[in-house]
Order: sequence, then C-alpha cells, then structure tokens
Amino acid sequence: MRFSPLVFLLGGVLSGSLQASEASDWLQRMGAAGTQLSFGGTYIYERSGNFSTHRIWHRAQPPNSSSERLLQLDGQAQEILLSDGQVSCASRNLVENHAGVAHLDGSQLDISRVEQVYELKLLGNSRVAGRSSVVLLLLPRDADRYARELHLDRKTGLLLKSLLLNSQGQLLERLQFTSLSPNLNIADKDLQPVTECIAPVVAASSTAQQAAWQVGWMPVGFVLLGSLERQTAASTAAVQSLMFDDGLARFSIFLEALDDAVVGNAHVQLGPTVVVSRPINTARGMFMVTVVGEIPLATAERVVMSVTSKDIQGAPHD
Repeated sequence: MRFSPLVFLLGGVLSGSLQASEASDWLQRMGAAGTQLSFGGTYIYERSGNFSTHRIWHRAQPPNSSSERLLQLDGQAQEILLSDGQVSCASRNLVENHAGVAHLDGSQLDISRVEQVYELKLLGNSRVAGRSSVVLLLLPRDADRYARELHLDRKTGLLLKSLLLNSQGQLLERLQFTSLSPNLNIADKDLQPVTECIAPVVAASSTAQQAAWQVGWMPVGFVLLGSLERQTAASTAAVQSLMFDDGLARFSIFLEALDDAVVGNAHVQLGPTVVVSRPINTARGMFMVTVVGEIPLATAERVVMSVTSKDIQGAPHD
C-alpha cells in the first residue's frame, strides 16, 4: 500500500503538533511542581569550563509561592535566599551580582509566551541523578535567544538538568542535579543563612524615571517586567534598572550617572552572560547604559545602541 506525499506531510504536521502539545504539558507540570512540591538536593553548575557544587532547600507554599536557599559547597561559603523567585538576601560578593541565579523550580516560566518565541520538541528519555526523566528541547524561533534542553523528572515534573546552547549547538551553561529528594519536609532552620546575608537595597522606580528613557529596539517577545533603583558600593548615585523577559530568558538594562568619570564602551561575555555598555550624553549629564543577561552578544549590542534619553537623543560619547 502506497501513501501519497500529502499523507506523509499531514502525518508529520500532526506528529509535530502532538509532540509540541505534550512538551507544553510537561512545561506546565514543571511550572506547577515548584509551588506544589518541597524538595532538597545537590546540583552542579558549569559555565565557561568552571564547575561549582551547590545545595538547595526549596519549600513550596501552595497555591503559588515558594522559598528557596542556595548554598555553594566549594571554596568560600556563599549563598542566596529567594522568595517567589526574587532575591531576599545574598552573601556580600553576590548581593550586587545575582542576575545569573537559576530558577530551578520552573515557577517563573510564562508558558504561553514561551510558546510564541520557542518551538517545543519532545526528544525522548534520559536518566539523571538516578531518576527517569523526559527530555524537552526549546528551539528559538529567531537569533535573539538561546536554545534550552530540559530534563524533567517523570514522577514529579521537577527540573533535573538544564543545558543552554548557542546557535551552533555549543554548550554555554549546564545545571544538573546529582541527588534529589522530592516531597522533603523543609524546616525553618533549613532556610536560615549560615553566612552574612545582605538584603539588596532596592526601590521601585517612579513612572517619571521610567519615562525618562526610551528603548528603541527590543527583541520579539521581550516585555518590561519592572523597574528598580538600587545603591551600589562603588557609587553614591542610585542605579536604575529595567528588567525584561520573554517568558523564559531575561536581561536587564542598567542606567547609571557617570559624574566626572571617563569610560568607554565595553563588551564582555562569560558563558551565556553578556555585559555590553556604552556612555551616552544627556541633558542631565553623562550616563552609562549597560545591558546584562543571558542573550546573544549581537542582540545585547543592538539593544544597548537603541537606548536614548527622552530629554535629548542619547548621543553616544566618543
């Protein structure tokens, strides 16, 4: 019996559609698991060939809240405490640099938006930390974000392994559990820091402050999450930050007055994290505009070049 090309084509379309639907169901399960299940475990984190080992205590607070403590086990003890995915305190050398904190519970996913900018594929099965898992691939629909390979625990939906891949398939970042204890009773003491834990000094930016800046180009799917001001140890001036995400990937734009400092453009990449900055001249003086996040370098460069001050057209400073 012969099948027409149309039958094969329709079969492929239906198969892909069913596969995407099943992958979406798994993402939904992953997102729900973080706010429904408490767990503890140990995981390794790899970036740019450097490895570190971490312990996690995660306490779910249904219907949609969670608390989390991440403790680095290698070298000097460093830790971060999170509440509903937001940093509540961190070790001194991390308090101003926590952009790369991984959300292991998946509760911060916005799946409806993820599906608009990523193609979801079900790759098969794997085994991580002695547990059976299903493997999902999130392929970007454009060049402005990275691909992700997710291994989810079949019993609980919890994330067991995450790979961040560039357009050539090269590994940029790996996060992988070596042990996991789901449905664990997390006591109050498990969420108490053992190091000096400093709360970041932040305040919501005013509408007027947000309106003072214009981002002329934004990658498809990225929207403004919020705007904050914070004090840094290196400067007495407050630094304003604008935070964006596409439902999965995130980046921030930082705006800092330079006073009399003389600085130039900067382009730095460490694994998946890029830092691109340039000074611009405004009616209020010189400002440094910096983009930080896990997006491709070319994307960050295009974003930073599009930022202007509304009081003057943000001319770059040579």
